[in-house]
Amino acid sequence: MHHHLPSSPETVHWGWFDAALPHLLTVDSGDRITIDTVSGGPANLPGEGFHVPPELLQVHAKSQRRLPGHILTGPVAIRGAEPGDVLEVRIVDVQLRQDWGYTFVRPLAGAFPTEITAFEQIITRLDRERSVGLLPWGLEIPLRPFFGVMGVAPPPAWGSISTIQPRAHGGNLDNKELVPGATLYLPVFNQGAGFSVGDGHAVQGDGEVCTTAIETALSGTFEIHLRKDLRMDYPRAETPSHEITMGMDPDLDTAAKDALRRMIDRVVHATGLSRERAFMLMSLQADVRVTQLVNDHKGIHVMMPKTALRKAA
Repeated sequence: MHHHLPSSPETVHWGWFDAALPHLLTVDSGDRITIDTVSGGPANLPGEGFHVPPELLQVHAKSQRRLPGHILTGPVAIRGAEPGDVLEVRIVDVQLRQDWGYTFVRPLAGAFPTEITAFEQIITRLDRERSVGLLPWGLEIPLRPFFGVMGVAPPPAWGSISTIQPRAHGGNLDNKELVPGATLYLPVFNQGAGFSVGDGHAVQGDGEVCTTAIETALSGTFEIHLRKDLRMDYPRAETPSHEITMGMDPDLDTAAKDALRRMIDRVVHATGLSRERAFMLMSLQADVRVTQLVNDHKGIHVMMPKTALRKAA
């Protein structure tokens, strides 16, 4: 079955995750759902000549912004999901919903928190048909839309948490590999799981160094499968060509070590190699990438080509 969840003041939560949020919709394992999202506060709106989704203005007027963070649509329950299960979120399609996006820098944020001394924002015109963005100084760049935030409800003991810091429930992963064709795996901490999505990006480089990508409104179609045969305590992902493990921590070295340890486990499981040989193989074949530097908990993702994950002879 294919469901649709629009964005509106009644379907978004602005700035926080919380296990206590009521589910807006319940779907069955294997169902597809198209979720609409909006992005940004009143200060991020463009001038005249751009399409602003009416529900974005309604969200600004009516929705509570409990914590600093993103506007997320959800949560969605998956029937039968229980703590200890895993959600397999297949990203089927991602589409632009407006013809503009914003990018800003501000003091005390980004990779240079003390070197940026003033707020500055640019508006990029987005051409959906050509899949390019026109920057204010005339440069065209190719677009690659994806959602910066995809996550389930966190453990109940955490209470309300900001959407800014990525954690074990997923959230603000800002992983540019999570485009259509990729699959995200999320551990479940609550009955129904409570999947939410937002923080649409028209394009982003690894690192997201200035704090923002081209932030915009997106519509995403997901096929969600409930996996009771998997056990995970942290998000991971895959693309058609690569396995991806992740690490997030205030310390980038710790994030890298966590992501690498998780990939060693994946390689050992897939190949039957010893941990030592798996680690050597990773040194030859895996890429260690900085996902983002700007979300308080910094991110590393390790990409291992599936062609290297053959059973050892």
